[in-house]
Amino acid sequence: MSPPVSRVASSLDVPKSADVAILGGGMAGVAAAYELAKRGTSVVLVEKGVIAGEQSSRNWGWCRQQNRDPRELPLAQLALSIWDDLNTETGEETGFRRTGLVYATTRKADLDTWERWGRVAKDFGVDTRMLGGSECSTMLPGNSRSWVGGVHSPTDGRAEPELAVPALARAAQRRGAVIVQNCAARELEIEAGRISGVVTEKGSIRASAVLVAGGAWSGMFLRHHGIRFLQACVKSSSFYTVPAPAVTEGGVAMENVTIRRRLDGGYTVGLSGLGQLQVTPWGILQARAFWKTFQVRRKGLTYAIGRQFFQGPEAILRWRADGVSPFERIRTLDPQPDRHLIERGVARLVATYPSLAGIRPAQSWGGMVDSTPDAIPVISSVSSHPGLFISSGFSGHGFGIGPAAGRLAADLIRGDRPCVDPAPYRYERMTDGTDLGKPGML
Repeated sequence: MSPPVSRVASSLDVPKSADVAILGGGMAGVAAAYELAKRGTSVVLVEKGVIAGEQSSRNWGWCRQQNRDPRELPLAQLALSIWDDLNTETGEETGFRRTGLVYATTRKADLDTWERWGRVAKDFGVDTRMLGGSECSTMLPGNSRSWVGGVHSPTDGRAEPELAVPALARAAQRRGAVIVQNCAARELEIEAGRISGVVTEKGSIRASAVLVAGGAWSGMFLRHHGIRFLQACVKSSSFYTVPAPAVTEGGVAMENVTIRRRLDGGYTVGLSGLGQLQVTPWGILQARAFWKTFQVRRKGLTYAIGRQFFQGPEAILRWRADGVSPFERIRTLDPQPDRHLIERGVARLVATYPSLAGIRPAQSWGGMVDSTPDAIPVISSVSSHPGLFISSGFSGHGFGIGPAAGRLAADLIRGDRPCVDPAPYRYERMTDGTDLGKPGML
């Protein structure tokens, strides 16, 4: 069952034209629509299901700089400054609070990694510091573990995914963006070698720019047009709890389990490093590109062959613009959570925080986390198809950096000065291999 996402009103009609068409109503697409609409660019966003129906409402809700890959740090820092103002800008509750994040470990190797990261982070001006074992325990009252140390970022924060993305969507609508839900994009329209619009199941939209922000589905849509996009998915399982005593007001990352305080007094619980890799045709074909990433993550993975093999984002399917597309057959990617992982998460949580004895999940869900080989998103134009842009492949990091990713995408589409250096996010690394095979901070 998916988290209870705040509803967004949908336009009944598909506009005939707009300056920009956005495909996908997750954080990446919605944030871009918001930024474009604020600058007076006409934009229509089409979503095959509902706003934030997939991973944008199923993530942990962390808004962090902590342990970001250095290539993502400028986006993370800008995103936090945007998050600071979103409640006021949108006039709605996004759940954002700068409550700080703590990572704690019993492994010396983790401390070595965090110390190396801290030296890099200092160059970016990130407020972060290492913690000794006793200091770590002091910062985590009620925690029963004996830690060798940790790292603390007091200026990082948290938000509520099921509130924030819909709030941003409604703010975009108030600024003129048109949002059409339950409307799948089927195919790009191309004239004289450049993008001229998009065909949807409810009609065509003329547009001089199209942004593909389809999350786990972006690769399938782009492959349909012969555009290579390296993207692999892992199924995750998460849950949130009933209201419980406060053991933290922010987020805590521990070995194999993470917690994040919620506005409703419960906790969103994640099972870090654990997931299910579903064997798929496209996954097999791109296995070489993901080999190094797989080596990093393999200890926490289980394996399965299921519906994804035949119908999901990594299946190999064909369709026509005047026929039903795969995006209409699966409006919302809603995998079942792994019950044994949920039970393990509750057990680990209570073992670590005895004061939470008796806590129970209020709701659990599965999600498909899509990644690029280097765990860095693509936010870029596509030079082979003028007018085509991509904002996808966020590798489990997209919610927190989403507001800044939307701003960068809007800059590139409009030809405005980029808010951060766009080079690390360029699409062409997918085709020339630059920096691929070097996994970032997963």
